[in-house]
Amino acid sequence: MADSLTQTLEPIAAWFRTLGLPEPIIHWGHPAMMGIVIFVLGSYVGYAGWQGRLAQDKEVAMKNRSDHRKLAPWMFIFMALGYTGGVLSLVMQHKPILESPHFWTGSTLLLFLLINASISFSGFFGNKIGFRAFHAYLGSVALALMVVHAALGLKLGLSF
Repeated sequence: MADSLTQTLEPIAAWFRTLGLPEPIIHWGHPAMMGIVIFVLGSYVGYAGWQGRLAQDKEVAMKNRSDHRKLAPWMFIFMALGYTGGVLSLVMQHKPILESPHFWTGSTLLLFLLINASISFSGFFGNKIGFRAFHAYLGSVALALMVVHAALGLKLGLSF
């Protein structure tokens, strides 16, 4: 499967190679951009979600829920685009794809975020407290996984 995907992505990677991008951009561009998404946007989305649940002041809670609702979809989009960019970066560098723990944590992370988005878009299946709690805790697990994913990505980046 990895060979087939690599062959499919190779024409795109070849085109990007013609742009003459500096090697550090090709090698570290994905980690730099995704670090911003994970540590800045992801942290705030998680913080706003929990503040929306826990704040005693209703106005503060409503503002945080609103921020969470507005920014979480953007975080998911950036994560999905970054995932694609990371795989493409490996193809551009002629490195194996679908093999590293970084790839698998990224895949798991997107799955968790997709499940959470589905729960949210369903209206928490009739605004059920259990689904709201599951959404909050799965989101927290996803944030923790983002940190593990970033560490594995740094290890991968330093390995070649």
